[in-house]
Amino acid sequence: MTLFKNKIYQIFFLITIIFFSNNIYAFDDNYPKNPKVNVLNYVFNIELSDNSDEINCEVIVDICFVGSGVKNLRLDLINVSRELDNKGMIVSEVSSDGSLLGFSHKNNELIIQLPKPSLVNQFSKYKIKYKGIPQTGLIIGKNKYGDRTFFSDNWPNLTRHWLATIDHPYDKAMCEFIVTAPDHYQIVSNGLKIEETNLDNNKRVTHWKQSVPIATWLFVLGAADFAVQYVDEFDGKSIQTWVFKQDRDAGFYDFAEPTKKVLEFYSDYIGPFSYEKLANIQSNSVSGGMEAASAILYGDNSVVGDRNPRWRNVVIHEIAHQWFGNSVTQSDWDDVWLSEGFATYFTLLFIEHQYGREEFVKGLESSQKRVDSYYNKNPDYRIVHDNLKNMKDVTSSQTYQKGSWVLHMLRGVLGTEIFWKGIRVYYNKYKDLNVRTSDFKRIMENVSKKDLSVFFDQWLYKPGIFKLKGNWKYDKKKSQVIVDLKQNQNDGSLFQMPIEIEIIYENDIKQIELIQIKTKSNLFAIDVDKEPKNVIIDPNYWVLMNKDFKKKN
Repeated sequence: MTLFKNKIYQIFFLITIIFFSNNIYAFDDNYPKNPKVNVLNYVFNIELSDNSDEINCEVIVDICFVGSGVKNLRLDLINVSRELDNKGMIVSEVSSDGSLLGFSHKNNELIIQLPKPSLVNQFSKYKIKYKGIPQTGLIIGKNKYGDRTFFSDNWPNLTRHWLATIDHPYDKAMCEFIVTAPDHYQIVSNGLKIEETNLDNNKRVTHWKQSVPIATWLFVLGAADFAVQYVDEFDGKSIQTWVFKQDRDAGFYDFAEPTKKVLEFYSDYIGPFSYEKLANIQSNSVSGGMEAASAILYGDNSVVGDRNPRWRNVVIHEIAHQWFGNSVTQSDWDDVWLSEGFATYFTLLFIEHQYGREEFVKGLESSQKRVDSYYNKNPDYRIVHDNLKNMKDVTSSQTYQKGSWVLHMLRGVLGTEIFWKGIRVYYNKYKDLNVRTSDFKRIMENVSKKDLSVFFDQWLYKPGIFKLKGNWKYDKKKSQVIVDLKQNQNDGSLFQMPIEIEIIYENDIKQIELIQIKTKSNLFAIDVDKEPKNVIIDPNYWVLMNKDFKKKN
């Protein structure tokens, strides 16, 4: 009951954030939220078969009603339709406290008629029975070795294809998966395994329990003929590898690194790891990686046996999500950069820590190329969406790579020490809760004592790309370097940014000066002792920009 009460407090806090924010940029996507309904826990009883792709499901939903007067409970669940080749779910029964309830299931919504309107702080349980063949969400098929498998693929809002839930990140909940399947499968899911029992007829029941609230896209189920290794422990929590039995040796080798080092780094610099374990899982439902809480899915081909940098970096990225996206979760899809931008940048921060500055800079340069390429085709795209309508647009290279650069530039503006302090405060405040961009901005302003309105506005809420063109010359009479810089955007936008100027003398003696770009045309006179050999703009890669800068002839 204490855990339930804590969750009630969390939802009240969330409601305050959503409804009483005065920030003009507090966008909402179009999902039909009901702040009076708070799901505490889902228990999914699922039966899998080798004879059919049909799944049988019984879901118990624990609800706390935060507000009164709720007459109907709405859940997302895809219904059978010809458009889906007659795939989807068919609900047979809904009950509460042993009494049958009326319901309707159409237009991919399950509407449950409550016996009477809700009361504030009312706790209720609802049991839903259904079956069907998932069109997606749960991928049933053969892996690369021809073995039958079952793997979830919920991103971003596909959980509804097989699980009756509030399928949106604003309502986080605990979950349990009780899976009955043929006994040649091993079952993996979120949290801890609390039961594994062999039944008659060559079946086995496996029960996993996730005791920390998470968004529904992070629910995970995997059923395959796995080889399983308990690799190590981190803060008393198990680090595990689950790979196809044919990939046992290569998979155990690949996933042993750098998992523990990454967990240690993020825990030391950000805050404690939220979950009960960390499992790296080979699957055939995703192509790259999927950050499901405590149980990360990687593609069929993730196991190569050589720990190559590509898959190493995917592992780092997905583990970073355990902090950002999973624990600290965006309230709306409009703010998905709080997940993907953060995971992308914190991957680079670990690379900087573990593999050196050169690898870090390579990552920044690669990200800039992707940002530029996307911008050239989509000049009006903003990182923070405004009432996202099409889930196909939920992510792009801007939410990943440009979002990563935004954090890097913020670190440059604030300084590394203040940046990390702000990140720790942010994580500590919103751990296992929901957050918006405005919340992150407020935290970083409070920590740094700086107004970051212009910074957030130009990089997150507005489209555009920063372009600088200019030159430098040496004025011998005045012993000055004259730097002439013009913003060269063709969309009328103007940026305000601090930029480093590096002045290089003979024998590689260097002088760093900080200038402030505020207007379209910017002229700076920098005092020097002698004529420089060269002048470089932004030598330390702190600013996302296209630059054309050279010595004036």
